[in-house]
Amino acid sequence: MDSFDKIGLADQLNQALTACRFQKPTPVQRDSIPVILQGRDVLASAKTGTGKTASFVLPAMQQLLTGSRRGGKGPRVLILTPTRELASQVNAHIRDLGKYCRFTCGSVIGGMPYPPQIRLLQKKLDILVATPGRLMDHMENRRLDYSSLEIFVLDEADRMLDLGFINAITTIASSLPKKRQTLLFSATLEGKITVIADDLLRDPVRIQLTSNQNKHELIRQRVHHADDFLHKHRLLNSYLNESEVTQALIFTATKRGADRLSSLLMAQGHDTAPMHGDLPQNKRKKTMDRMKKGNLRILVATDVAARGLDIKGISHVINFDLPSVAEDYIHRIGRTGRAGENGIAVSLVTPDDWGKLRDIERLTGRTVERSVIPGLEPVKAVPNLKQAGRGAPPPNRRRRRSGSRMRF
Repeated sequence: MDSFDKIGLADQLNQALTACRFQKPTPVQRDSIPVILQGRDVLASAKTGTGKTASFVLPAMQQLLTGSRRGGKGPRVLILTPTRELASQVNAHIRDLGKYCRFTCGSVIGGMPYPPQIRLLQKKLDILVATPGRLMDHMENRRLDYSSLEIFVLDEADRMLDLGFINAITTIASSLPKKRQTLLFSATLEGKITVIADDLLRDPVRIQLTSNQNKHELIRQRVHHADDFLHKHRLLNSYLNESEVTQALIFTATKRGADRLSSLLMAQGHDTAPMHGDLPQNKRKKTMDRMKKGNLRILVATDVAARGLDIKGISHVINFDLPSVAEDYIHRIGRTGRAGENGIAVSLVTPDDWGKLRDIERLTGRTVERSVIPGLEPVKAVPNLKQAGRGAPPPNRRRRRSGSRMRF
């Protein structure tokens, strides 16, 4: 399938694809759409920025156009996402791809008022996008009617498990009709994902286009060794003062750290704003809109922005703090190098982070390029960077002698 014309989609969908300038299917779209149209359950993985959302939105819309409602007023398609930001991205795709159709769509997500969502759930719905926590709230108050449900989609399922939603997913799935099509999309197909897939999917077609060893071909990755927080900040400023940084996404470990770093950069004259889970939804939306329109140059965020953030103009991702979970590094740097563009991912690593860097390099199967900015070289000793691809030894571990050899 090298053309959308060959899929057999309805005219309204082909018209929308043309308006959205979708020229040909991406690999995940090519492999998954025909299978979904056959009614099969799908277990799929692909790296970020490859068109996963259209992979399930297009065939779901085709089913809505060609099939008939079973009865009831609840949603015919339920799409579950881990975060509000990802839900917004999915809704944007639904609006674009369904612009020539008469679908009734909506979302129930945290951080938004309940009354409009209650009114939405009292109407007939075609597509509902939801986050697990808020959907469970409405279910507990008996506001959901699943008798019409035909397709259940779990988007970024691995992230939902990381956030502790496994019980919510199980409860939601158990409330749905047994006769349904289930589509599970994830960045990886390992660990708990395989367990939940065995429980929820029936004889699924497995589509795996990525792995933890994904090389991010369009992203140049760099590591700068830093002595401490102040050294990190000097390295960061060196990058932000470069003209090639059109838009930067800076990751911190904590919400407080994001606020503090954003305020510090703003005081130095940088156009910046924070993004994390404690901010009101309307403020988060305004910040994201500014970023998408190119009116905001620097976004300082926690891992709430590591997935579901689709902004083509991000030229640099900077890990001011390395993530505690190595897999999150893959999702973070995937925010740049999107839609065929090149990107740069920079990690600022202090001695306390050597263990995290080692875990990242083991997971990805590659040693990240070490870089030095003249005049900003580290003073503290750094580990042997070419030591059999092992990365750095964990900090604060003493050497011990065994015979004639020294071991870490």
